[in-house]
Amino acid sequence: MTTGPRCKKHGKTANQHKNNEVARGVSEVGLSGHEKTLTIQVTVDDTETTMSTSFFVAADWLIEHSDDPEIQLIDARMAPVGQEHRDMRAEYRAGHLPGAVFFDIEALSDHTTPLPHMLTRPEAFAVAMRELGINQDKHLVVYDEGNLFSAPRAWWMLRNHGVENVSILAGGLAGWQRDALPLQKGDVPLPESDFNANFDPHVVKKLTDVLLASHEGTAQIVDARPAPRFNGEVDEPRAGLKRGHIPGALNVPWVDLVVEGELKTTDELAAIFRRQGVDLHKPIIASCGSGVTASVVILALETLGASNVTLYDGSWSEWGARDDLPIETA
Repeated sequence: MTTGPRCKKHGKTANQHKNNEVARGVSEVGLSGHEKTLTIQVTVDDTETTMSTSFFVAADWLIEHSDDPEIQLIDARMAPVGQEHRDMRAEYRAGHLPGAVFFDIEALSDHTTPLPHMLTRPEAFAVAMRELGINQDKHLVVYDEGNLFSAPRAWWMLRNHGVENVSILAGGLAGWQRDALPLQKGDVPLPESDFNANFDPHVVKKLTDVLLASHEGTAQIVDARPAPRFNGEVDEPRAGLKRGHIPGALNVPWVDLVVEGELKTTDELAAIFRRQGVDLHKPIIASCGSGVTASVVILALETLGASNVTLYDGSWSEWGARDDLPIETA
């Protein structure tokens, strides 16, 4: 079970070491929900290891706070592209964390556009949250299957609609099940809640914004797709999309940022972005295939303290479908 920040050097959780109480204390400080990153130095067996405790909660912390009425669980599982045949709502009903409501990213998207997973209007999002019983004043804890594929998208959506306190469950459902922790079946009906969307439109970039950034270099474009797709070596999983990437974009595959359902250490994350040529002090526009895994990049960047990070919601599903836009390949 993950019981605190994970020590990557030793392959253990921090609380499994001699400094058990210190690590636990720091972990709980990092779970306060504030939007700042807490980076700590933990000395283990005379070795210093840098770890980030921002934005994540551990399963044991969640168990300890299971009776806290100010904490609300959100199941944000989502089928990746190519697995659309899966009925995610049925999978949720078959077993989810006790008390968790189902945050259906697909259903909460804008269905007036052919582009996948686009943000809906803030008013529509607020209505959906009220109907689900999600309270923006509570500490919301989001989880996915355990691969950190979709929880960051839900985290990003909630934060940018005015929720101040959103965390992600480290390890997700898979980690919960590995520890043989209890599951609940069926829907979780909740009374209608108060939710007033306070959306900042500047966190989302449109195609014209990205075209300008690509041409003028006013922002770095960071593409979260796997390298073979970015380099145009393989077909896109969505039909009708061209191969390649936006000119000038930098490739940081989202899977390179993740281990066991949570982000890698801050040292590892910083090294990955540095190796790919990303300057954390300059504006960044995150992109991917449809705006979902770009949120993993945003999560990692904000963990490292980058402040000027936005999302190209249309991503390659929009850019790669056009015949009038420039494209680069490796």
